[in-house]
Amino acid sequence: MNCPVCGSKATGRVGVDQYYCWDCCVEYKKHRDEVSIYEVAEDGSLMAYGGQEEI
Repeated sequence: MNCPVCGSKATGRVGVDQYYCWDCCVEYKKHRDEVSIYEVAEDGSLMAYGGQEEI
């Protein structure tokens, strides 16, 4: 699966329908036809990509 942000193939599965891109360092979750993208904070928590909302 290609990264929805940078298009890289350097991705890996980290959970059920959850993936991590090694090139742009984002985590994303695919659910049906919808993709949610998250940035990984320094403490390991997930934040909405481009936003300040912590998940």
